[in-house]
Amino acid sequence: MVQLIVGSKGTGKTKKLVELVKHAVEEENGSVVCIEKDKNLTYDIPYTVRLIHASDYSFKSIEFFKGFISGLHAANYDISHVFIANILKMCEDIDMDKVAQLLDELNAFGEKENIKFTVTATVDPETLGDNIKKYC
Repeated sequence: MVQLIVGSKGTGKTKKLVELVKHAVEEENGSVVCIEKDKNLTYDIPYTVRLIHASDYSFKSIEFFKGFISGLHAANYDISHVFIANILKMCEDIDMDKVAQLLDELNAFGEKENIKFTVTATVDPETLGDNIKKYC
């Protein structure tokens, strides 16, 4: 239930994310959430999407991020899709092994709760390990 979109800066990841958000709003019955670091997507995605700016919260670690996702779900059981714009910019001290672990946990959580996760990351796909590539 995790889809990872990766590429170098300027390869169209954000444009694809916006298209997927719009499609999710049209096709899915549940609530759609989009998490981004700053306020860049405010005018690009439909107003019905719950847009969360990570800069409003102190995303310091991957552990905090996991707790934040759990809290979102606890507050709204109708979430069907969570979009995360550039996960690598969200937290300080990004360790790719921790990112892989987060993706695994999001995948398990998504399967259990029937939530899709679409995540973008600005990174060269060739540098990713198999533990992350499986979500691409």
